[in-house]
Amino acid sequence: MRALRFDGSLRFVSDAPRSLREGEALVQVLRAGICNTDLEIVKGYAGFYGTLGHEFVGRVVESPDQNLLGRRVVGEINAGCDACARCRAGDARHCPQRTVLGIKDRDGAFADYLSLPTGNLIEVPEAIADEEAVFVEPLAAAANILEQISLSASTQVAVIGDGKLAQLICRVLAQTGCALTIIGKHREKLALLADTGTRRLWLTVAGNDPLEVLRWLEEQALNQSFDVVVEASGSATGLPMAIRLTRPCGTIVMKSTYHGQTATDLSQVVVNELRIVGSRCGRFSPAIDLLAGRAVDVRSLISHEFAIEDGLAAFAQAAATATMKVLLRFS
Repeated sequence: MRALRFDGSLRFVSDAPRSLREGEALVQVLRAGICNTDLEIVKGYAGFYGTLGHEFVGRVVESPDQNLLGRRVVGEINAGCDACARCRAGDARHCPQRTVLGIKDRDGAFADYLSLPTGNLIEVPEAIADEEAVFVEPLAAAANILEQISLSASTQVAVIGDGKLAQLICRVLAQTGCALTIIGKHREKLALLADTGTRRLWLTVAGNDPLEVLRWLEEQALNQSFDVVVEASGSATGLPMAIRLTRPCGTIVMKSTYHGQTATDLSQVVVNELRIVGSRCGRFSPAIDLLAGRAVDVRSLISHEFAIEDGLAAFAQAAATATMKVLLRFS
């Protein structure tokens, strides 16, 4: 089968084996999305070798659960062991033995077919088109923030970053009515949020010099201005920025994944008694409800679509600064 494989370099292959794990369902992929985590994996993040991709919509072609056959589905990307305390509680996202689609010990969605446990698959309502359904996984990650913290109309919230995930986070958090500000480096990306009521601040700093970024925050009088700061920049400057932006006793939500180390002074976390919350995968049902109810627009975030055979060009396009979401199409 056709696939995008990473073995130290990214390659398109036409003869990848179609593997179906015992007791799992085989899903024919219809569309898949390239996200920042995929781009970081090809730089060395997570140490993963194999078929990339974890954002997808597909159709079930083989399954031990006959009710799933022919169904259009999306899939929770974490597959647990079914035996540990986390799995028995119904949450495989933190199973110590989990595999993760296209990220950890499990081939992913940039292929004609993928394998997942039947319990990971969720049927997609007809009201959601394929190109929208691809966004269920990252939209669920954005909505997971609301499972971890409470927001109200009086909560001052800042989102650092204006890329794919930051855009979805802003659209989700805007549903709460909180006082929302996004800080980004790209005016054209900030403009995509014009209809959300979000305050948009253009970070006019060239490069990623932390001192320049912190100087800009001081010039804008933004230090300690927010109760909650969501770091979704995918940059090493994100955490130092978040620490400066957060009020004493406030909360920082970390959403970035990137290959590299962050060097920052954590003394202000102690002095200001800040809470740092890691935030990763979310449950799919809230994301599906947002899409089916037209509460969140994702179509405006699609920049390009490529056939799987042009996957290398798709990755190059996805890495371009001005690009938002790039989709891969399977026929």
